[in-house]
Order: sequence, then structure tokens, then C-alpha cells
Amino acid sequence: MSKDLVARLDDKLSAKRESFDKIPVVDIAPLLNGTNKQVVAREIRWALSNTGFMYVKNHSVPHDLIQSVFDVSRRFFDLSSSQKSSLHISNSDSAFRGYVEPFGENTDPGKTRDLKECFDFGPERSTWEGPFFGPNQWPSDWPEFRELTYRYYQEMVGLAKKLLQGIALSLGLAESYFEDLMRNPISIQRLLHYPPQSGNISEDMIGIGAHTDYGNLTILAQDDVGGLQVMNRDGDWVQGTPIQGTFIINVGDLLQRLTNGVYLANLHRVVNSSGRERYSIPFFIDADFDAIIEPLASCVTDSNPLRYRPVTCGEHKLGRFAASYAHLAKT
Repeated sequence: MSKDLVARLDDKLSAKRESFDKIPVVDIAPLLNGTNKQVVAREIRWALSNTGFMYVKNHSVPHDLIQSVFDVSRRFFDLSSSQKSSLHISNSDSAFRGYVEPFGENTDPGKTRDLKECFDFGPERSTWEGPFFGPNQWPSDWPEFRELTYRYYQEMVGLAKKLLQGIALSLGLAESYFEDLMRNPISIQRLLHYPPQSGNISEDMIGIGAHTDYGNLTILAQDDVGGLQVMNRDGDWVQGTPIQGTFIINVGDLLQRLTNGVYLANLHRVVNSSGRERYSIPFFIDADFDAIIEPLASCVTDSNPLRYRPVTCGEHKLGRFAASYAHLAKT
């Protein structure tokens, strides 16, 4: 590789190459098979209260399916601009389904332009029902794309519900606690492509700017390129190095609210200075649109007084989307 193409990071974008003992790998097999849920719950509590992130292994999602979705994701982003733009997210009104071009969504809008492109879909609907619920947009004449990615989405829904059972147990709640908040939850499956950056890279344009996720929980599959950075409790950026066979799980804003800040919705960003194309597959699960999220009584104490007012899931999420999407700013 030419020296001219090597990325040179602004000091603010450098991430420490630290041991990831601070972001543990949690074996969730005993949670999924029911052999020792409480042990996993204790590990979840440590991870989410200290880092807001964890790797999970033995998650039961087939490796071949994950790889197939990465393959079709690469093929999708290789389509022409006109083919992708025909599926633009603005076609879907506030259902937020479809393609988002580079700089079409900016998660840290006063500081960073996001050099990424996305494709979003969710639960199938035949007509528009309201914000976050409407018909998916699919590439025509490519049934394999729809079949594989939607099967993956269904696997993510199942895994997320199991993880939330473990999170409920980690908070001393009945493992069914989240079911009442998730009769018809907002959920988004996203495919992401980050072009490589070279030369001098500064904070005003990176893969994705510093942000917290909006909902309850994120399940991320990432390729081997790297680039994810997570802020630790000392305010340092630490690399979220890919670990084969794992997903990265992180807490969103709603779960931080629910736990009154006991669980941390942690800042993270992506800087792709690898010289290679980066692909990732995040899944976001929230709660019902009208579900009221307010701090658990058990998480409000003299040393941790009430921090958050009640908010509905939909109100919070729509507010975050409105601040991030270029096509919404134009309306």
C-alpha cells in the first residue's frame, strides 16, 4: 500500500489498544439452555453496569447464516447508486425502511458527517401503520436477499428476547419482565457499509460519529476489519476488536433510563482507517411504541437518586431520528 494512502488519525480519533478484560466475553449457553441462568445474569450485570458492552459467545445463531448475510450485504452495496436510491428510506415515510446514502444519517450532527451507507428493514407489514411500522422495501428480482436477511432478522428477534430475559434476571426481576413492554416492539435490522478512509482523518468526517444507541439493546455482527471504538469509564476510546464467533451486545438509552443509569448506554463510534471496506450487521430492539419507560424503583436509592422522567419508547426514538436523518431535516 502506498504511504500516501495510509490513514493518519487526528489525535482525537486514536483508540487505545488495551486488553478487553474490561469488556468481557460472556458465554450465554447456560442462559439459552436453562442450565444456569443466574450465573449468566451475574456476568451480564457486571458487564452492563461497568462497560455497557459485552461480547457473547455460544449464541446459537448459525455461522453459515451470518456469513451468508455478510455476503449478500456486500453484493447489495455493490449495486449501482440508482438501484440503491430507488429503495431510499424517504420512500417509506416514518416507517424508516430502506436505503440511506453516505451522509444521509449523521449521529453526531454538529461535529461529524457519517461516511457510511445503510439498508434498514423490520417486521413485515402490508401497509403503513405508523412510525417504525410499514412495508419493507426490497430489491426486485433478488429473492435470496430478502429470504436470507429476513431469516437473520427473525433469529435476532429470538436472541434479543432471550438476552432480555437474562437482563431481567440480572436486575432481580422476573425473567418475563420485558414481555409486557414488548407486545409489538420497534425493531430494526440494519446492514452497514463503511468505505475506507485514507490521508488525514479528523473528527468532522468518520464512519459514524460518537453516539449512544436509541433503544433497549443492540446485537452487532462485525467483520474482521475492525474500527469500532468504545468509550471507557475514564473517557478513553478503546478498540472493539472483532472476536470470531461472537456478537457485541450493548445497552441503549431506554435501558439506561429503565435502570436509572445503573446500566450504561455507552458512547461508541466507527473509524475505518484499515484501508479495506468494512461491513457490519447491527440489530436494534426497543419496546412497544407507546410503552412507558421509567426508572425501576429498585434502581432509585439515596446514593442514586431519580435521574429520568418517564418517556414513551416512540417519543424518545422519533426525537433521536429527527436529529439524525438528512431527509427529515428537509421536510
